[in-house]
Amino acid sequence: MLSRDEVLQRVPALEPKGLRGGVAYHDGQFDDSRLLINLLQTAAEHGAAILNYSRVTGFLKDAAGRIAGLAFRNGESGREYSIGARCVINATGPFCDQVRRLDDETAAPLIAPSQGAHIVLPKEFLPGDSAILVPHTADGRVMFAIPWHGHVVAGTTDTPVSEVALEPRATENEVNLILQTTGRYLARMPALADILSVFAGIRPLIKGKSTATSALRRDHAIRVSPSGLVTVAGGKWTTYRKMAEDAVDCALELACLPHRGCRTHQLPVHGFQRPQQSGPFANYGSDAEPIAALIREQPGLARPLHESLPVCGAQIVWAVRHEMAATLEDVLARRTRALFLNARAALAIAPAVARLMAIALDRDEKWEHLQLAAFQEVAAGFLPPATRAENL
Repeated sequence: MLSRDEVLQRVPALEPKGLRGGVAYHDGQFDDSRLLINLLQTAAEHGAAILNYSRVTGFLKDAAGRIAGLAFRNGESGREYSIGARCVINATGPFCDQVRRLDDETAAPLIAPSQGAHIVLPKEFLPGDSAILVPHTADGRVMFAIPWHGHVVAGTTDTPVSEVALEPRATENEVNLILQTTGRYLARMPALADILSVFAGIRPLIKGKSTATSALRRDHAIRVSPSGLVTVAGGKWTTYRKMAEDAVDCALELACLPHRGCRTHQLPVHGFQRPQQSGPFANYGSDAEPIAALIREQPGLARPLHESLPVCGAQIVWAVRHEMAATLEDVLARRTRALFLNARAALAIAPAVARLMAIALDRDEKWEHLQLAAFQEVAAGFLPPATRAENL
């Protein structure tokens, strides 16, 4: 428990009016996209075949109607393929019901999708290393502001959605709500002009009796269809290993495979190292040294691409060569976090990044133009809604 003065000493950016005290606790923080890439690398190192931009179009079934594989289309070439399997696991997050309907078009919805929106602000709105969490604001919301990659992420909302978009966009109402709520608790009230980026995600919540998504539990569930499709739904990043273990155990039983002890329970993820490193590539873990070696070979790749973003050319080349980056959006949103940290700056460096990628992938100028057009369309959703048209 902290007194009022102790809270303000830790977080001087808090609005002191009405503050009585607080509670301090420790929590973990991670970069979701970076961990996902590292998990894919780990899987590949242990024999998995990883395919991106390959959309499942249907399931193969035997004479008894049991799933025996799936069909998919390569997103780049348009070619279609099929592959046999003794068991198929549907782990597609908010899209799991769409996949389930490929198996059974009458399948009842398993999840109640909810949109959570966030805004990114300059670091001066919350200096230091402490985050703030208000679990129950005056209007019943949860509010947080968290230091992240030299910026501040503030949120969130809990908005039920009927359709799940591949690129969800925060609404003007959501952004205004976050600004207003955050402004009540920070000494300096953020304005629309202070927002560097806006982003939204979809929570795949398991359907329950409540119609309010904010009241639904964040647990996961395993469901098996009559044809044998294993679906793992719900959950959260903090329990992803338990989710995977439950799904694999179910698949082993379904496919009548011998049970073995979990091999990944304490398996280090690609990039793990001790002691933890510091420096511009610390987020890459043990891959930081190979990136530094790339810079020693080509010193020009060390140059920052934008004064407002922690991104240099070496990270672009590394993403293409070693992290399966195939598009401009891959690099600027999911290999680096440029688009999430500063949407306008990401748009500004997009042509230079497209050029670096074209060289690394041996693509032509037409490819660059197509990538720029596609990225600009996605990036528009990361600008504050009221300013999207004027910034493109």
